[in-house]
Amino acid sequence: MQIAITRRVLGSAVLAVGMLSLAGCSMFADKNPRYEPAALTEYAAGVSATVAWSVSVGSGGGYGFAPAVLGDAVYAATPSGQVSKLDLASGRVQWQATVDGALSAGVGSDGNTTAVALAGGSVIAFNEQGAEKWRTRASSAVDIPPAVGAGIVAVRSSDYRIQAFDAATGELRWSLQRPGPALALKTSMQMLVVEGLLITGLPNGRLMAINAANGMVQWEGAVSHSQGATDLERINDVVGTPQIQGPLLCGVTYQGRIVCFDVSQGGRPVWEQRFSSKTGMGADGQHAYAADQRDIVHAFGLTDGHEAWKQDGLRNRRLTAPVVVPQAVAVGDFEGYVHFLSRNDGKLLGRIHLGGDAITSPLVATPRGVVAQTGSGNLVLVGVN
Repeated sequence: MQIAITRRVLGSAVLAVGMLSLAGCSMFADKNPRYEPAALTEYAAGVSATVAWSVSVGSGGGYGFAPAVLGDAVYAATPSGQVSKLDLASGRVQWQATVDGALSAGVGSDGNTTAVALAGGSVIAFNEQGAEKWRTRASSAVDIPPAVGAGIVAVRSSDYRIQAFDAATGELRWSLQRPGPALALKTSMQMLVVEGLLITGLPNGRLMAINAANGMVQWEGAVSHSQGATDLERINDVVGTPQIQGPLLCGVTYQGRIVCFDVSQGGRPVWEQRFSSKTGMGADGQHAYAADQRDIVHAFGLTDGHEAWKQDGLRNRRLTAPVVVPQAVAVGDFEGYVHFLSRNDGKLLGRIHLGGDAITSPLVATPRGVVAQTGSGNLVLVGVN
């Protein structure tokens, strides 16, 4: 097994990104049957999943690329430089733009402004017709999707700096930096803009709420603290997308914890569990869902953190963060399958194969089903009955 690690080079603006093999550690030994991907089994289907539409939106994929759904539109970007807006119901391409270079992250959109990042650290914004609106430069490389809303385009660069650019002009509105660790994961992470606040997780195990207008930190809380003697052991990044359910703000870290805070009571931790996830979590009104390092999917009671169930039938299949649709919890895997689990007890309900490429981009739950972006650059809507 391999985990992508970003190493911060102190004293410069350069970051080396590579694959750090952990095969020397017995936990990650490739030949140990305990860590082999679980074979898919037959079971009585509890849901019916079908491909409603599939559209090529470019080529390539990766952790920095996540589709964005707003109302009846879905936005997507690919490393090959394509940025697209499609109709959610039909998959019809409404506009597509091609940038002059490889992309490192995308896409963020509020429906009026759509933003992506070039591999060199440039940030490009498009208007609602798909024409380039402006471009500017972040402080260093950007490898998580921009967040767009409340009049800003926010990016988090690999020097752990968060910058907000005016959505209309591209001018820098504010910049904020927190000290970061020597090593950080390269995995799926996303920021949110909610009610005038930018919500983001950080590689130091903390969640932060920032006033989108002026960059002032409104709240900061620790999901977990780094532990261990080596840089590798101290990695405790907040992974995936922070989850908001009513007054609760929840997050999960690698080699740390899963925690829900009550923002109506000043961000007081309501519950916490020792946990480690590589990809993030999902939530609904009843449970918080996350796959651990061995891809065993767990459900925790949203209000008190008790473990409601766990499902190990997909262990070691390199799952995406779970997303919730009315019928099930959905996860993607390394062979291009989307799996559906019962929200009540974790029972496997169904699966559908979208191709042989790994699904690393986060799934997106919509009223019409699950939007998946495959590693080959296809955008797919999976309907669930």
